[in-house]
This record gives sequence, structure tokens and C-alpha cells, in this order.
Amino acid sequence: MLSRLQELRKEEETLLRVKAALHDQLHRLQVEELALQSMIKESEGTVPVLSAAETGEQQNMDNEEAINQTQLQLQMCVSEEEEEEEEEEEEEDS
Repeated sequence: MLSRLQELRKEEETLLRVKAALHDQLHRLQVEELALQSMIKESEGTVPVLSAAETGEQQNMDNEEAINQTQLQLQMCVSEEEEEEEEEEEEEDS
């Protein structure tokens, strides 16, 4: 019973990390969408003035390192889950 509770806590931690990474990625995509909409409006000749905060967010979206970091975090979460499952299987086999 105790080991099952520990297992569920580990799963919860993993899911929370994945949720945070997905939330960050969603935010980046929303900023990218705003940038694309701005580019479309600019090409049409109807350009709204962007605030400094929006401009800063758009620059962060172009940061390939941030995108790669999110991908790396997701891969690490999956790897940790696989390792935990293997350890549990080994314990069950013993």
C-alpha cells in the first residue's frame, strides 16, 4: 500500500512537470500566433502599435534555445518514467 502511494506521488510529480512544460509551450505558441497575426496585419497595412511587453515576448519566441530546452525537459520526463517503470518491474521480479 505504501509503495503504491509512493508510486502515485512520483507519477503526480512527473505529470506536474509535463503540465508545466506544456503550459510553457502553449504560451510560446500563443505569442507566436500574435506575432504572425501582427505580420499579416502589417502586410495588409493595418498595423496596431505593439507594447514593449508584447515585443519582448515575441523575441523570446524566436529563441530556439528556449524551445529546445522545453523539448529536452519533455524527453527527460519520459526517460524518468521509463526508468521508474523498469525499476518497479525489477522489484516485482525479485
